[in-house]
Amino acid sequence: MATYQRETWVDAPLEEVWEFHSTIEGLEKLTPEYMHLDVRGVVGPDGQPDPELLEAGARIEMSIRPFGVGPRQEWTSVITERAEWEGAAMFHDVMEEGPFPTWEHTHRFFADEGGTVVSDRVEYELPGGPLGRAVSPLGWVGFEPMFRGRHRKTKRLLE
Repeated sequence: MATYQRETWVDAPLEEVWEFHSTIEGLEKLTPEYMHLDVRGVVGPDGQPDPELLEAGARIEMSIRPFGVGPRQEWTSVITERAEWEGAAMFHDVMEEGPFPTWEHTHRFFADEGGTVVSDRVEYELPGGPLGRAVSPLGWVGFEPMFRGRHRKTKRLLE
C-alpha cells in the first residue's frame, strides 16, 4: 500500500483547529472546488442524521466529480477512531465504498508554540488491480495539489 503525508503549522490554537476539522462544514470548506463535492448525508454513530461533530462511527455519504469530468463517483467514509489527549487530537476515516480499493486517512493535530501542527497521512491503493498497485506510489502527484490546497485553506480560514 502506498502512503501520502503532509504537515503544516497553523497559527491558531489546537482547540480551534480540531473543532473545525471535526465537522462536515470543515470538510466542505477544505475540499477543493474542482472536486465538485456533494455531501449527500451524514449519520452519527447513534443513527441520528446530521451530527454536530464527526464522532467514531459516523458515516458520510458523498460523491465527487473531479474537474467536472466523467460520472460522479460515490464515496462512503466511516470515522473509525477519534481521540483527544493533552496537546493533541486525531481521527481516522476509512473509505468503505468509493473509487479506491483502499483509502485510510489519519488526521492528526498537535499543539505547538501557540499554534497547531496539522498532519495528514493517507494509505491508499489506486484502482486498476495489479497495475493500480504498481503505480500507486505515483498517486502523490494528484494528492499533493489537493492536500497543499487544504492546508493553505486551513491557514487562510483559521489564522
